[in-house]
Amino acid sequence: MKTKLKYLVKVSLNRKIKTKWFVIANALLLILIAGLINADSIIKLFGGDFDERQAIYVIDNSGKAYDTLIAQNDNYSSLLSGEEDSGFDIKPTTEDPEKLLKEKDNKDAWVLIFNNSDTNVLEATLISDGYISTTDYAELTTIINNTKSQIALAETNINPDDLAKISSPVEIERQVLDETKNSEEENMQMIMSTVFPIFILPFFALTIFLVQMIGAEVNDEKTTRGMEIIISNVSPKIHLLSKVISSNLFVLIQGILLVIFAVVGILIRFALGTSDISNIGNIGNIDVGSTLSSFLGSDIASQLTYIIPLALIMMLLTFIAYSLLAGVLASMTTNIEDFQQLQTPIMIISLVGYYLAIMAGVFEGSMFIKVLAFVPFISAILAPCLLVLGQMSIIEFIIAILLVIVIIFLLVKYGFKIYKEGILNYSSKNLWKKMFKALTHK
Repeated sequence: MKTKLKYLVKVSLNRKIKTKWFVIANALLLILIAGLINADSIIKLFGGDFDERQAIYVIDNSGKAYDTLIAQNDNYSSLLSGEEDSGFDIKPTTEDPEKLLKEKDNKDAWVLIFNNSDTNVLEATLISDGYISTTDYAELTTIINNTKSQIALAETNINPDDLAKISSPVEIERQVLDETKNSEEENMQMIMSTVFPIFILPFFALTIFLVQMIGAEVNDEKTTRGMEIIISNVSPKIHLLSKVISSNLFVLIQGILLVIFAVVGILIRFALGTSDISNIGNIGNIDVGSTLSSFLGSDIASQLTYIIPLALIMMLLTFIAYSLLAGVLASMTTNIEDFQQLQTPIMIISLVGYYLAIMAGVFEGSMFIKVLAFVPFISAILAPCLLVLGQMSIIEFIIAILLVIVIIFLLVKYGFKIYKEGILNYSSKNLWKKMFKALTHK
């Protein structure tokens, strides 16, 4: 029995790995992943620069806005990233705006014109050769409004000390009563609620691939009548186990390759001299480099030493559960089209788990989300996210793992009966009746 199982696993695995498409697909994945990790270097190679600040030329016809604009630009930039030179690159000019922007070096620059206003202190005109991103426009609008407010306050002859008090930002000191928590961890958890679902995405993709792969292989053997030859030599139980084992081995190999591709991308980054994580750049208003540095020094990073092993165990068990379910469902179908209809609910279940993982940080403490974190097939995506966010304890996570084991046991106990009945069935007539009969058969 073991020899037959080993042989079927080997044959099935070789059919998946020893193909040109497997090599081509992974070569493309290597290029894609390594490219994404080194996206900043690639953009710089073709003329882009993440460190280059947006140039703005200012024509100050009011005679009072330029210096205040510079100060507000520095203040706003330091509030966002902690660096005064990370905002806009503002320069004075008296040239004609259209002539200035037609120059090769200033094609991407903007021109900001200030004029006096009897009703609103300042009037501003922004000129650019092309479109301006929503983020940049919002930031510049904030700086201009702050500039206008400062000038308006100064023109009311307020005492300089009082003016400084009015214009200075409020310093908020956080106090967390729970001694086991602090404001730094709070910030890290907010970031993790956004970032963690991204790391779950490969598991989600591999799960869908696993289900489709088993369904396609079983249906291929049924439609070519090769199933009759196989089942005449091995039991349906051994046949299903071989599909489950080979498919999970393939998914694990593919997952390991994805990790290797990521490591290769990081090594390339080191080789290019951009190993300092502070050089990675910004995503929106989040300084990725400083965020990573803070994360590596936080308690959440140390918690990953036990979160990652638990999450991997949960994922491996869920892979087994999904593969058993996919094999049983595939045995009930007569062609690949029927299986694609059956696998739709499986994909929806996975999507529910993924989207709930994204929303977990927003709906903190939601009992609905926490209950679904114990549901097998969903828990592998949702439970690790709640564990990272501190919304689920280790004991609760272990309970979720045990529930997945229970589902695997039920699929093995009753799924084999359905598989045995459906694997040689080529008619959809009274199919569900036959399946129910197989379940009740002792």
